[in-house]
Amino acid sequence: MVHSLWKLLAIVFLMVAAPAWANGISLRDDVCTAPTASDATLRAVRRADYVCGDAAPRAAKGWLWLKLDTARLSSLPPGWRLLVDQTRFARIALLVDTDAGARRTMLSASELAGYGAPGGVLRFEIPVAGHEIRGLYLGFDGIDDLSLMRKLRAMTPAQQMADATAWLVLMGMFAGILLSALIYNVVIHAGQRSAFQRWYLLWVMVAFTYGMTWTNMAALLDPALVGPLAVRIDYVLIGLMVAAGGRFFLTVIEAGMIPRALAAAIRWLTMLGAAAGVAAAADGVLPVMLFDRALTFMVATSFVVLGAGWVTAMMRGSRVVWPYLIGWAPVVGVFVARLLRNLGVMGQSDAIDRATFGALAFEALVFSLIIASRFRRLRRELYHATRRSEIELAETGALRRAAETDFLTGLGNRASYQRTAQGLVERGDAFSLFLIDIDHLKLVNDRLGHAGGDALIVALGDALRSLDAGDGFHVARIGGDEFAVLMPGDAMAEARLLDRIDAMQERPWQFAGGRRTLSASIGVASFPGDAADIDALYQNADMALYGAKETGRGRHRRYDPLLRILRDLQTDFSRDAENALARGEFVLHFQPIVTLPDGDCQGYEALLRWNHPEHGLMLPDRFANLLVADRLGLRIQDHVLDMALGWMQRRRDVAMVCVNATAAQLGDPGTARHILDRLNTRDIAPDRLCIEVTEAAMLDRAADAILATLTTLHQAGVVIAIDDFGTGLASIVHLRRMPVDRIKIDRSFIAGLDEEGSNATAIVRAIVALGDGMGKTIVAEGIETEAQARLLADMGCPLGQGFLYGVATADGEAVRHPPAPPHPV
Repeated sequence: MVHSLWKLLAIVFLMVAAPAWANGISLRDDVCTAPTASDATLRAVRRADYVCGDAAPRAAKGWLWLKLDTARLSSLPPGWRLLVDQTRFARIALLVDTDAGARRTMLSASELAGYGAPGGVLRFEIPVAGHEIRGLYLGFDGIDDLSLMRKLRAMTPAQQMADATAWLVLMGMFAGILLSALIYNVVIHAGQRSAFQRWYLLWVMVAFTYGMTWTNMAALLDPALVGPLAVRIDYVLIGLMVAAGGRFFLTVIEAGMIPRALAAAIRWLTMLGAAAGVAAAADGVLPVMLFDRALTFMVATSFVVLGAGWVTAMMRGSRVVWPYLIGWAPVVGVFVARLLRNLGVMGQSDAIDRATFGALAFEALVFSLIIASRFRRLRRELYHATRRSEIELAETGALRRAAETDFLTGLGNRASYQRTAQGLVERGDAFSLFLIDIDHLKLVNDRLGHAGGDALIVALGDALRSLDAGDGFHVARIGGDEFAVLMPGDAMAEARLLDRIDAMQERPWQFAGGRRTLSASIGVASFPGDAADIDALYQNADMALYGAKETGRGRHRRYDPLLRILRDLQTDFSRDAENALARGEFVLHFQPIVTLPDGDCQGYEALLRWNHPEHGLMLPDRFANLLVADRLGLRIQDHVLDMALGWMQRRRDVAMVCVNATAAQLGDPGTARHILDRLNTRDIAPDRLCIEVTEAAMLDRAADAILATLTTLHQAGVVIAIDDFGTGLASIVHLRRMPVDRIKIDRSFIAGLDEEGSNATAIVRAIVALGDGMGKTIVAEGIETEAQARLLADMGCPLGQGFLYGVATADGEAVRHPPAPPHPV
């Protein structure tokens, strides 16, 4: 940059110290003009009515001829040059009248290649000496306006060579400075550039092009870039240069230094200035002088408004505005000088034109310094911002990893699962969702404590992590005992992973010196085949998981649209159940419980039925989900208890009625008091009521509350029975903890008594012996044949129920041996 400043000093020296003798003889001020109808002949040009001075015509529809003063040319040697300022015209002609005859040169605007000379002039070589010339005439066909042609000069070959050399040296340095600035600003921050740098680069390119075109330096590359074509290009470039400089100011100045209204005015003026330059170049369409003056006015107005911006920025403490003002000051000074020259206040001088390009070069250097300063500050800000960003990024990454990591297993959590799954959906990648739920976690917590349950969760998490199936495979723990596995790929990839997960079943895990095995239920659904979004996919996989649990746990089930149909049907049932309660559609059927082997009735089990208006009489397996619903299930169960107690109140002859209770019902702390109050209200002895509870209720999350409820009821005299014993996970420990009076053997074991090779007989015999040893009454469910009844009696089982003794009926009367008996629930 310092080297460029020395170049600038050299430019200033050349601008000031160019030899005065190189200016030649100015012929512009003494010219006389005359319009003619055509180029005509030498005689017609000689005899035209020439007018001199201020009254001389400046334009014509056809040809305008200029009569030059030949008296001043006597000292010029042969081969001297006539230099004509570039303006716009259709044709140009030069007539040289000597004693030896006349010479005429006529060129169209497109035939000027080779006639351009440095300094923005057209050069015509005159072969005869100045004292031999009797008349010299310069004609223009379709000239813009003579006032726009400001140079008309005669020079000796040596003078013209010196003038051209000065211009070449000047513009060489000008080009060097601007190209250096251009390259420097192209190289630095070559990636994402700031707006002020982009405007500066545009300004440099426009200023460089303007300088090369105006001075005819561009003609060294393309000789046709002279004359009217160069003038039109210059008009456009002047408008663009002022516009880019104004926009550069708006983007480089510090934020808040320029009022919004003033900034808007500068933006509008820059656009209008660019448009005025284009309009001034359209001489074939628009009035020439009008838009030449309009461009001058827009440039002047832009400087005034920019000046207001400079002053405002200085008053507000801007540090950038000072170097910016220093860069613009020479340009503004030169512009004022050119304006005064064009208005005739100042005389013609090449010093003004040379100073123009010296000022532009100086401005380019200052702007580069401004940008360098801004970049140094931006680099400092960027460094600190980058450091802050790196710290924030590290902290954000750590927080995100913490936020998306399950603290127990180290796997992803629900947030991680949601983000990964949503990403797969948004990309449209096919994948499968595996929902995996640990079987019997409640039992493990009861037996081994929560540390044992956590060990089981970790064991399953490690097992799933070890299945790593390649790119995109993702495992997350999304709930207490629920895991989600995302597996990109098609049905084959899903099947392969499913085989590996199935093989994981019964995998051993250890805790507190004990060795146990894994068991999990799996539901699978795929995108996009089974669902179009992540929420629907999860619901479908969850339905499949629920189905896997219903069919026995420790297995998998794939989503089937039928599951959705059944779920929708259950939803319909849930909606209908509210009205069903009001309409009395829920009813009880009573099945007798008898002594073995004689069949004397000892009581009844109350079995719920729904007399649906569309689906007919439905067993509980059709609407079982309603019975475990938090609100509706409790209302239905309360209705069942009310119906059972009402029937017992009417049937004083019935010794006992057994009513099934759900975990949700028994888990309510007020249930025991509620039941006992209703027994008292209806004057029913507590020992006439038997509450049946399944083994699963013992393992429910509310097991402690359930135990408290059953204990209160048992102490009041209510009989407590464990239903479907042998199918769940109840153990002797539970039998010891719970106040159990009766154990009901599940019907599946009773059915196996007739099967050869079945171990059902041994199991039933063991249960009977267990009950007898613990002082519990045993009841066998599902007795259908006399053979089964005899075997049970021989084993010592005292009570039984089943189709052999009667199906459940509304009045409880036994109906023995029905044809094709359905299995009641």
